[in-house]
Amino acid sequence: MNWIGLNTLIKREVGRFFSVYRQTVLPGLISSTLYIMIFGFTLEQRIAEIQGIPYTLFILPGLIMMNTLTNATANTSSSMLQMKLLQQLPDLLTAPLSGLEISIAYIIGGTIRGLVNGILVLLLGVFLIDMPVIDPLGTLGFIFLVSWAFASMGLFLGQLAENWDQLAMMQNFFLTPLSFLGGVFYSIKMLPEWAQNLSLINPIYYMINGIRYTVLGVSDSSVMISVFMAIILTLIFTFAAILLMQSGKKIKH
Repeated sequence: MNWIGLNTLIKREVGRFFSVYRQTVLPGLISSTLYIMIFGFTLEQRIAEIQGIPYTLFILPGLIMMNTLTNATANTSSSMLQMKLLQQLPDLLTAPLSGLEISIAYIIGGTIRGLVNGILVLLLGVFLIDMPVIDPLGTLGFIFLVSWAFASMGLFLGQLAENWDQLAMMQNFFLTPLSFLGGVFYSIKMLPEWAQNLSLINPIYYMINGIRYTVLGVSDSSVMISVFMAIILTLIFTFAAILLMQSGKKIKH
C-alpha cells in the first residue's frame, strides 16, 4: 500500500470540496433551514405529531440523511467524471497508485464531505429547534457508514457516466426521487398499504429510518434492518467501484 500517495490524493479530494465550500457545504445548510421553515413550521400547524414526535423534529433526521447521501455521492461522481473529461485519469493510473488505492482515496474524500454536511445539519437541528440526540455515537457511526456507501456509489456512477448529462440523469432519476420517497417528510404508515409495500424496496427508506432511530428513538422498521442495508450497500458499491477502476474500463472519455 502506497500510504504517501494515498494520503496525498485524499488531501487533494478533501481540499477540493473545502476550497469551494460555498458550493459544497453552504447549500445544504441553507436548503435544510428552508425545509424546516417551510415544511416544518408551516405543516406542523396541520400535522402536530407523528409517532408522538413534533413534526418539525420528525423531519430533521431525514434532512440529515438527505444531505449526507447527496453530498457524498456528488463529491465522488463529479470528481471522477471531471478527471475523465479532462483526460487526467489515465495519467493518474500511471502513477505508483493501484486502482484500489485510487478508489479508496476518492471514497474517503466523498465520505468526509457527506459526514461534514450531515453533522452540520445535525447541529443545525440541535441549536435551531433544540433537537435531542438519543444516541450520539450511533448517529455519527451511521452517518459515516451511509456516507461511505453513497460515496462509493458516486464513484461507480462517475466511472460509468460519459458526460455531465448522463451523470445528472442518473442522479435525478434515481437519487432524488428515492430520497423524497424514503419518508423524509412523513411516516410510511400514513400511506396506503400498496405504497407502504413499495417503500420497503427503497434502500434510502432504511437509511432515513436508521438515522431517525438513533436521533429520536422512533422508526417505521427495525433499526437492525437499516444497519444491514447500509452495510450491504457499502460492500456492493465499494467492491463494484474498485473492480471497475482496476479493470481500466470506462476510464477514457
